[in-house]
Amino acid sequence: MKLSNKPRRRENCEEQEEDGKLVFTMATTRRLGKELEDIRNTGIKNFRNIIVDETNILYWQGLIVPDNPPYDKGAFRIEIVFPAEYPFKPPKITFKTRIYHPNIDDKGQVCLSIISPENWKPATRTFQVIQCLIALVNTPEPEHPLRTDLAEEYTKDRAKFMKNAEEFTRKYSEKRPID
Repeated sequence: MKLSNKPRRRENCEEQEEDGKLVFTMATTRRLGKELEDIRNTGIKNFRNIIVDETNILYWQGLIVPDNPPYDKGAFRIEIVFPAEYPFKPPKITFKTRIYHPNIDDKGQVCLSIISPENWKPATRTFQVIQCLIALVNTPEPEHPLRTDLAEEYTKDRAKFMKNAEEFTRKYSEKRPID
């Protein structure tokens, strides 16, 4: 039996490398394209101005537009980065706009259980992830903090937390889109 020196093509991999560029499988591209189309057609009231680089569907941006005080006077840009292994690995969400929130740290990382590796299910859709993120922004979960100082303030002195978060929102958030 003769062995070939040619690299074998990986048929079921989520990514291939061609000329130093990452190429994603059609299944990943097709799924994300369908999810993006569904989100744009259905619309999510609190997720606006969706920007997707059509040459790299793994990278999305949008604005979270919360309903509840203290965040209801601003909008917050987020970035969603899908791994090449999506939907078998969860997307990563980062807040690009600063926010005074116990579940979002100074780097914009968010503590969202639906996208944690131990809770992630490949059947979960981006629509569901965004809805959970909006719910978390509107209703912080101090029992799962990334910022313990803010969780403590939220729990022990809600009025102070609300005042600080409102001021922070006024200072750092983006302008809300007009309907």
